[in-house]
Amino acid sequence: MSQQLFTNFAIFVLSFLVGFEVISKIPATLHTPMMSGANAIHGVVVVGSILIALEAQSALFYVIAFIAVFLGAINVAGGYVVTDRMLTMFSKPKPTKNSAKDGDDK
Repeated sequence: MSQQLFTNFAIFVLSFLVGFEVISKIPATLHTPMMSGANAIHGVVVVGSILIALEAQSALFYVIAFIAVFLGAINVAGGYVVTDRMLTMFSKPKPTKNSAKDGDDK
């Protein structure tokens, strides 16, 4: 195993452990807001995968880079969708036209 591969693997394992510890300390009620924001921040993954695609030397690496860009873009879009749905849960309902015409003051 080369030194560079070992270093990259060690960084991957350490980041996995740190991420697990951070997530496990967050209460269940805050997981959705935190994860929707984190997914939006993952635009860095898209940029990184594009930069990796620039260094691709074979068709296999181009395919892998395309998949990385595609999945990263889905993650970013999903983060915004979840955030939007969450924010609509806390907004006041808009009055409907029927309730204004009927004059119901309940």
